[in-house]
Amino acid sequence: MKRIFIIACTLIIIFSLLPGGINIQSTSAYARSDYYEPPLCLPGMPDDGTCLLLGPAQVVAELKASGFTYPPRGLPAATPPSELGIMPVFIAQVNVPEDQPAPIYANLNDAIAGANPDSYIAAGRMRYVSYNERWDDDQGKTYVHLTSGGWTRASPAAYPKFQGLEFYENPKNDFGWVIEESESYVSPSFNAKTTGITYAKYSQIQVYDSVEAEGYVWYQIAPGEWVSSHKARVVNLRFNPPEGVDANRWIELDLFQKTIMAYEDGRLLFATLTTPGIEPFYTKPGVFTIYEKKAIADMYGSFEADRSDYYFFQDVPWQMYYDEARAIHTAYWHTFFGHEGSHGCVNLSPGDAQWMFLWANEGDYVWVHDPSGRTPTDPNLYGPGAP
Repeated sequence: MKRIFIIACTLIIIFSLLPGGINIQSTSAYARSDYYEPPLCLPGMPDDGTCLLLGPAQVVAELKASGFTYPPRGLPAATPPSELGIMPVFIAQVNVPEDQPAPIYANLNDAIAGANPDSYIAAGRMRYVSYNERWDDDQGKTYVHLTSGGWTRASPAAYPKFQGLEFYENPKNDFGWVIEESESYVSPSFNAKTTGITYAKYSQIQVYDSVEAEGYVWYQIAPGEWVSSHKARVVNLRFNPPEGVDANRWIELDLFQKTIMAYEDGRLLFATLTTPGIEPFYTKPGVFTIYEKKAIADMYGSFEADRSDYYFFQDVPWQMYYDEARAIHTAYWHTFFGHEGSHGCVNLSPGDAQWMFLWANEGDYVWVHDPSGRTPTDPNLYGPGAP
């Protein structure tokens, strides 16, 4: 071994003494710098020629080109405190047949016996009362003591818990909610395959693209996922005051999307679903100002000559009147926000109504519009409005 070492050292010394020293030229292809391809790009790396835009990096680049972020970007928003949805009163639905007046009795014994009624709530399709005490008999009948006095038969009602979104910075793209449980489609067509992904009612969605097809607007909510305006409502962002609004804060009501938003200083502060007027009781388009706020008050009336559509809603909280009898207010008697359904007023869930009531001031602007053009704009077609 020692001999081999001595021979190797001798050879190195001899070669080093040759002119030019050691200059070993490899003929191997692996030593050529032009043999190797550039490395694969990591997701998010720029396409500047220093790497190959293939595989995951190509997918991420294609997503970015289509407006999608990687990883997906959430909305800069949160649901307001659930305490905003706590009603200041207990609510019950009158369970007397709608074609009969509902008797009110001076005391519980008379109510149980059905004798000596003091007064009546008129017959009507929708009658709700507020109460501070209830009594259930052994036959399943419930009697409530009204906040206005007297007892009547009524069933305690569960009011809606849906709430919108409060924003801490402006979102980068439109967003909205699915209003009925539905599957998404792989392309904007009812004839396309469904994705197998089901969205529950009131699921939040973000919108990256939209097209019109088959009589609906279609929204791209994820790569290869589309939902139609038949099952979704979207907030189309508009950060600048509309024509006629000469202030830095305003409420926007989009009648086509059935959404309502609060803006201030070019910022979106709040957005949610609403229930505006149904034909022929449209919610009137225009620019208005809130002229009166009521923390709680009764709402009742009818439109038909025979009063068959009479409604009675006792102690409706958080009302803001902006156009004759049209108001933004709580609707504790239904859960179909995102659909038309009122007599012209703007219905909100309790939590959303209180958020709006606490934020808005008398004198604030309310901009009501229908981008689809389906809502009549002639003011002569409108009455005073109602819930």
